[in-house]
Amino acid sequence: MSFALQEEVAPIPRGPLDFPDSPLSRAVRQPLMLGLFLNLQDIRFSNLPTTSSWTYDYNAALVQKADALGFDIAFSRTQWLPKGGYDGEASLDSFVALGAMAATTKNILLISTLHVLYGPWHPLHIAKIGATFDHISKGRWGINIVTGHRAIEHEMFGWNRIEHDRRYAMTGELFETLHRLWTDTENYSRAAELGGWKIVNGYITPKPLYGRPILVTATGSPAGIDFAAEHSDLLFITSPGGSHIDSALDTLPAHIADIKTRAAARGRTVKTIINPIVISRDTEAETEAYLNAIMDNRPPPSPTSFGHRGYDSDAFAWRGRNDPRHKQGLNLGGNIEIIGTPEQVVEQLIGLKKAGIDGVQFNFYDFAVDLDHFAETTLPLLKSAGLRL
Repeated sequence: MSFALQEEVAPIPRGPLDFPDSPLSRAVRQPLMLGLFLNLQDIRFSNLPTTSSWTYDYNAALVQKADALGFDIAFSRTQWLPKGGYDGEASLDSFVALGAMAATTKNILLISTLHVLYGPWHPLHIAKIGATFDHISKGRWGINIVTGHRAIEHEMFGWNRIEHDRRYAMTGELFETLHRLWTDTENYSRAAELGGWKIVNGYITPKPLYGRPILVTATGSPAGIDFAAEHSDLLFITSPGGSHIDSALDTLPAHIADIKTRAAARGRTVKTIINPIVISRDTEAETEAYLNAIMDNRPPPSPTSFGHRGYDSDAFAWRGRNDPRHKQGLNLGGNIEIIGTPEQVVEQLIGLKKAGIDGVQFNFYDFAVDLDHFAETTLPLLKSAGLRL
């Protein structure tokens, strides 16, 4: 095996936040980043009629509107479930779909969720595809790094679920290598100790425009937070107190302080983002009526309701929803639930900002309709409150 010697050169910036002109650096200048958490799959926690759809055209139109409104981020989950595991039968891949949206948007960051251990992926594949999406988007594309918490998903790819902390050790080995591939100007060789892959004189070109693509980690565990503190720009967090806004505001400050401390110990800054579902209308009575209509039309529970149920998971992120010490939400699908008039929505977002949140990725029940309502009624109030420039 031939290992190329590396020339002594000036340190290369670690990532997009080290470049003042990068799209990510532009986005984090906002007091509170705004994003969409898209549903690229059927989500049916209520039978109340909605325009929401898993289709690419529907979601691409949402992202184009959000881009025009000045939103900073678009995001989506990816899941690998057997037949009957989803609420419906359709689920697009986030890695491909968000990358494809680069051609029809201008400023919004496009974050593709990728289960980096499934397959397993070879680092050369991720590096080359990532650099390609980076150039198509002009530095706006990134990866939401997930390692897979459901045993059934790992089994779909032909193996047993990997122990939780070992998954992050394997992912650290992978992303150390990806950074070398994205930045090294000579061939690079490595035999993975954990991941089972090997690179001999690996090289990719073109290089990403701002050191590497944007990296996000969705996690709630100590091992995951340590990985994000070392590698990621954004940490997609969940509320330790569950989805009720009061419990979220009580528990988030200490959680976020721990995250920032772990990053600072490594000489890095990591921004935190979270996923609220927003249920809002102009008045309290209209908001209550809308919420009641959603709740009154919930289908009866079944073993496969709401695709994530019924499957063994070792995820840390959702444990707050089983903690009797906290107020519990209504299980509306978001990580936290923001319910109220536009003025009340803004007050809750101010609370999240004070708790240490740097950005929110909104989920809506009726995406197109509710995004329009948010844009018309709530976005101007966010600007008046100083949460948007």
